[in-house]
Amino acid sequence: MSTSHFDLSSVVVEGLREKGWVCVPDFLEHFEGVQLAEDGMAAWEDGDFRKAGVGRGAAKVIREDIRRDHVRWLEPGSMSAAESRYMERLEELRRAINQQLFLGLFDFEGHFAVYQPGAFYKPHLDRHRETMDRVVTVILYLNDGWMPEHGGQLKLWTTPGDKLGEAEILDPQLGTLVAFLAGDHWHEVLPAHETRMSITGWFRVRGS
Repeated sequence: MSTSHFDLSSVVVEGLREKGWVCVPDFLEHFEGVQLAEDGMAAWEDGDFRKAGVGRGAAKVIREDIRRDHVRWLEPGSMSAAESRYMERLEELRRAINQQLFLGLFDFEGHFAVYQPGAFYKPHLDRHRETMDRVVTVILYLNDGWMPEHGGQLKLWTTPGDKLGEAEILDPQLGTLVAFLAGDHWHEVLPAHETRMSITGWFRVRGS
């Protein structure tokens, strides 16, 4: 019998509570991940992705020495059926985190991200002075049959605030969800050798 949505949300909550981060394989059923990957690839082929920038608002710039991925933001009202179902799962997760950890999470913003061969994202935090609203980072990977030699792993430093200590190397396998406290954990995307896709986003608080 497959693990319930409630049980998987509880795994995420306990990981955040105990370590500040968690990796959950098979957060989605295989067919759900495949449908999301197909939607993302169709949008890629339609030219809907743009080069990702560094910074926010007027301060955003393209810095290919820092990151080389392309993104397509998820927009309410224009999502596919698979995207809407995933948003429903994230809403369940948001409520579970709030009920157990009292973080006051209000909503979610996110985007598809595609890393072509050679693309990377240097070490960074997701919560800076200009992004204080982002509290929990959530990444869903959409790469079926991904092998270590394909590169593109997530390197996640496990000690809050430290990018020189111990780190986990996580493969971007289809259906795997990684969540961590956005202001605590340095992370990077190692260079990809095959095209790599994810949905990356953040649970946010109000008014920051």
